[in-house]
Amino acid sequence: MMDLELRRRFFAEELEAVCKLRTPALVDAFATVPRDQFLPPGPWTVLADSDLTYQIGSGPQRLRSTPDADPARVYHNIAVAIDPGRQLFNGQPGTLGFWIDSLDLAPRSRVLHVGAGLGYYTAVMGECVGPAGRVLAFEIDEVLAGQAARRLTSRPWIEVRHGDASEPLRETVDAILVNAGVTHPLDSWLDALAPGGRMMLPVTTSMAAMGSTLGKGVALLIARDESGAFKARVITVVAVYSALGIRDPEMNDRVGKALAEGPMRWMKVTRLRRDIHEPDASCWLHGSTCCVSTM
Repeated sequence: MMDLELRRRFFAEELEAVCKLRTPALVDAFATVPRDQFLPPGPWTVLADSDLTYQIGSGPQRLRSTPDADPARVYHNIAVAIDPGRQLFNGQPGTLGFWIDSLDLAPRSRVLHVGAGLGYYTAVMGECVGPAGRVLAFEIDEVLAGQAARRLTSRPWIEVRHGDASEPLRETVDAILVNAGVTHPLDSWLDALAPGGRMMLPVTTSMAAMGSTLGKGVALLIARDESGAFKARVITVVAVYSALGIRDPEMNDRVGKALAEGPMRWMKVTRLRRDIHEPDASCWLHGSTCCVSTM
């Protein structure tokens, strides 16, 4: 049987090849961080759907249990349940890996992680930035936040807080990973993003009326340039657990209408505006504090 350390290296290099990861430090992080230690005890409930079906939610989720609690079972590009009853998963490494890769993390980078879960991807980003960097992670579920903090005690440059990350940070960051579906970026996140920084933001419409905790939408990559302006583009469609406490019901309806315009419209998105203006034809998703625009 393959040694677990060797299996993690194979897992990381498979992600590098299949997901076209560009960052060697990220590949090494996947090979280093023990995913099984950031999950509940096995056997585990996993999503058996294809990567694409999981991302876009285009069909019923097919769950299965691993045959046993062998840690090797979780070193695949699968989503593993943290809480099956709430449809809360440690997401697919291929999806989250691509998102993290898009943030261009470097040693000494400062990172904000919103929606840490049990801390696996927090740890992965922590390995990318190294002990000279900083990762500040928020988790809205108090139990999960406490468990994540305990799992991350060996990495003192990572801090886990219980909360929704809506309060002003009082520090700047180079990268933000929002790992839950939101209706808009919060002002506190945009204010904290340093020039040259990037944010990965899943903008989703909630499916709560269907009894689901998931939302469907698109993942936006937002980049702040040296002048302070924000560029934005859609990088993929996504189905993800909806964030708690920071979604705006009115904006949720607007997101649904914007998504209904289809990819020919949302793929034209080029920037995020923070100036006050009346909605016009260039506004793909117009809100009271910011606007995702095609011009």
